[in-house]
Amino acid sequence: MSAPPTPSSSRPTVTEREARQVAEAAREQDWRKPSFAKELFLGRFRLDLIHPHPLPAEEDVQRGEEFLAKLRDFCETKIDGAVIERDARIPDDVITGLKELGAFGMKIDTKYGGLGLTQVYYNKALALVGSANPAIGALLSAHQSIGVPQPLKMFGTQEQKDTFLPRCARTDISAFLLTEPDVGSDPARLATTAVRDGDDYVLDGVKLWTTNGVVADLLVVMARVPKSEGGKGGITAFVVEAASEGITVENRNAFMGLRGLENGVTRFHRVRVPAAHRIGPEGAGLKIALTTLNTGRLSLPAMCVGAGKWCLKIAREWSAVREQWGKPVALHEAVGSKISFIAATTFALEAVLDLSSQMADEDRNDIRIEAALAKLYGSEMACLMADELVQIRGGRGFETAASLEARGERAVPAEQLLRDLRINRIFEGSTEIMHLLIAREAVDAHLSVAGDLIDPDKSLSDKARAGAQAGVFYAKWLPKLVAGPGQLPRSYADFHPSRHPDLSAHLRHVERAARKLARSTFYAMSRWQGRMETKQGFLGRVVDIGAELFAMSAACVRAEHLRAKGDHGREAYQLADAFCRQSRIRVEELFGRLWTNTDDLDRKVVKGVLGGAYEWLEQGVVDPSGDGPWIAEATPGASTKENVRRAIG
Repeated sequence: MSAPPTPSSSRPTVTEREARQVAEAAREQDWRKPSFAKELFLGRFRLDLIHPHPLPAEEDVQRGEEFLAKLRDFCETKIDGAVIERDARIPDDVITGLKELGAFGMKIDTKYGGLGLTQVYYNKALALVGSANPAIGALLSAHQSIGVPQPLKMFGTQEQKDTFLPRCARTDISAFLLTEPDVGSDPARLATTAVRDGDDYVLDGVKLWTTNGVVADLLVVMARVPKSEGGKGGITAFVVEAASEGITVENRNAFMGLRGLENGVTRFHRVRVPAAHRIGPEGAGLKIALTTLNTGRLSLPAMCVGAGKWCLKIAREWSAVREQWGKPVALHEAVGSKISFIAATTFALEAVLDLSSQMADEDRNDIRIEAALAKLYGSEMACLMADELVQIRGGRGFETAASLEARGERAVPAEQLLRDLRINRIFEGSTEIMHLLIAREAVDAHLSVAGDLIDPDKSLSDKARAGAQAGVFYAKWLPKLVAGPGQLPRSYADFHPSRHPDLSAHLRHVERAARKLARSTFYAMSRWQGRMETKQGFLGRVVDIGAELFAMSAACVRAEHLRAKGDHGREAYQLADAFCRQSRIRVEELFGRLWTNTDDLDRKVVKGVLGGAYEWLEQGVVDPSGDGPWIAEATPGASTKENVRRAIG
């Protein structure tokens, strides 16, 4: 065996343009299947893509319900969320029990020893187990949604599937390692290297926030492969044995919530990985990661739905017994409006989740935007619902469950839920990054026709050709944004059955709003052209409007589906109506803020802050922060710390 290659200690230096090119190259460029959300952003309300509501196969329902019954019993009898919160770890016997139940193989095909659940029932299971303790939901989700099983299912060789999937289904825990101490949502600067050495690659580097990394048996690691005569190089994905020589878990991180999360810092020092464990070709790592997340992101809104259901239960029970001024607090309008918000939003989130999940199972539609919207909207709205629950509970909402129990009251962990949910706005793409990711897909059609026109490096002749092509596209597209079914009073009449609220009016509003949103995007593209991508405030509001329109559509379709099958149809219509009315108010506000906002002034203030112009405003306080660098040193090399990796069992 040859001597291990010497790792590079320098972090790649990239310009903003180069970073964008790396991100762009990792995108799925083609749209081979229809997308409801993509059409929505283009001003085309394709209700036919989601209505009638897609349905699961009967055998999938039976298998899923049987597992949910077993999982519910396990959650009720074997999981003590208070113990996990107190000890800041999931007990080994709970993890072992989940393995024996098959919970680590929910998404793995039965031929590899998994349960073979659909996306719909996988998400129902995550909502259930996450309600028992969110850290367990994160454990199972990170293992299956972004860990080894999903990328191997989509991109692995048959040998890799035969080798690793049976282990992941029953015995092994997996983790996904991309982030580094100085690299978050900008993977172009990834510093961990994988240098080819014969039949192996040699890994060197440091990974941060490795969810499941402290207890993992298998790792998916993203590392930069240098170009060589035999390979194109680039960011590449590998399956790595966590017990390999040279791997050290240097720290188990602690957070404001998810106290049972096994998340750490992992150092690789001359770790040999067989080339046969590379997933896909060299340079395909980011594309694999992003493609995996297309459905993997649905795990977070699943647990947000579970949180909403619990918030509603506690709000109902508490507000019925707590009296103020002679009547239950629920009957006071100030509190009642919060309960209505929680109920309506939970209904809509479940509608978005089930619709997106069922479309993922059917594989008829491209759901990359739908899944991203579900993650974005679910994580934001769940935090709002938890915050409202804390407010409804008052001082008891701020008090810990342990303290409540100690003084003889019901141990309701409302404040814990608020802390646990907060990470979902950061996990698997922060809200800000999700805005940009979705916006990029939403304006893809515009960038495709105007690409050379707005590219500063293109020649005048290239720009002229691009201008002609753009003219043809917009001549056909813009007239379609003037009028549509949303202006006809009898459109979507199926959604106005007798003695039910009129949901057809909300769908007409969605159709009109979709055309208005597309017109606004076109106006912005005309105004800012190549600078459009820098208008993050505008793009964020465009995406938020799209998220609300998608949620309204899903809520109406779900309500009609439940009515048609005789399952709480009247109540579902009431909830959908309430949600749509609340959502329409938010949409109108967002439309107003597209053009009336403080974005320009905010940029001036930010420059002043960074330039020190307002340092005087910081006087009069002390800073309790400790000493140390803002970002930890991550130079490759041997570890000097104790390995805190924990083996389960």
